[in-house]
Amino acid sequence: MVSIHLRAETKKNEQRAALTPQYAKVLLDNGFDVSVERSDASIFDDSEYEKVGCKLVPAGSWRTAPKDTYIIGLKELPENDNSPLIHQHIMFAHCFKEQAGWRDVLGRFKRGNGTLLDLEFLKDKNGRRVAAFGYYAGFAGCAVGALTWSLQQLSNKKITKYPRINPYPNEDALVKDIKSKLDAAIKKVGRIPKVMVMGALGRCGTGACDMAKLLGIPESNILKWDRNETARGGPFKEILDVDIFINCIYLSKPIPPFLTKEMLDGERNLSVIVDVSCDATNPHNPIPVYNYCTTFDDPCIVLKTKNSRPCDIISIDHLPTLLPREASEQFVHDLLPSLLQLKAREEARVWTEAEKLYIHKVYSMGNASKL
Repeated sequence: MVSIHLRAETKKNEQRAALTPQYAKVLLDNGFDVSVERSDASIFDDSEYEKVGCKLVPAGSWRTAPKDTYIIGLKELPENDNSPLIHQHIMFAHCFKEQAGWRDVLGRFKRGNGTLLDLEFLKDKNGRRVAAFGYYAGFAGCAVGALTWSLQQLSNKKITKYPRINPYPNEDALVKDIKSKLDAAIKKVGRIPKVMVMGALGRCGTGACDMAKLLGIPESNILKWDRNETARGGPFKEILDVDIFINCIYLSKPIPPFLTKEMLDGERNLSVIVDVSCDATNPHNPIPVYNYCTTFDDPCIVLKTKNSRPCDIISIDHLPTLLPREASEQFVHDLLPSLLQLKAREEARVWTEAEKLYIHKVYSMGNASKL
């Protein structure tokens, strides 16, 4: 019997889940053993899992689960823990593109003879990710960008610290709240903001464009850029002409920067940058004007430039948790066929390729032998 253990998320403000009650039941009906850690943070109540037949276990008990158990979660493991990892973990580890701390993460797996099956790199035969939060990341990113622009316009002085952003119970509540603030800002300044979405044809960019339209921003004010528009290579002065720039690209190789600090010092309309891609610690960050991610508690980096116009950056690396229930349901719906293939993992291409990639990343590290 294949055992799956859903660990409780420990990242602050994370309310999503890597396995929802609805799809946990599908696994149970297909002969899987499913344990779920109790969580006060999750958008899904413990009782929802218990009702469909999952076994509830204490938070953090994944550490002592049988070695052959699959430990599934979304965000990074608890901080201040460098112990060896003995299990097979299914998660977003954010370490395969040499992000900050990547050696430490991979080192834990190597020392414990565990395996990292990274959700970001589970792909179908056409190279497309089998499941991604991209749509809701872009959707939420545009919402937060519109909120930030609205607060800028409604404030009588430059904002030095933005208020905390709280998740919403559903899409309707999110759109209603942001639209009311945006409408008030538009009424005050007498114009509708212009938005540029970089990577507009992907899942993430589609979500951003959809939110912009739901907020009442006309198509003529939404600039949709993708590979054709960026083929010449950055920087792109056109970004300076819009009010809100939303970066939704998937960074897979080094590219020239989209923007530079010097550009922001000059004349511009741009006052909000939403880096949905969150490559702040990537050595090839295409928006090299900042170097750390923001949070729901402190959502904006207030950049200092030579221009008196504000320039605030949102770089929250778990934006979909703005709509935790809907984002989780959509993600797990797409992931479910691959989870069902864990019964014959050695024959399932999506999992064998994921394991090969993990092995390649471990042994391609310069100091792999020292881990």
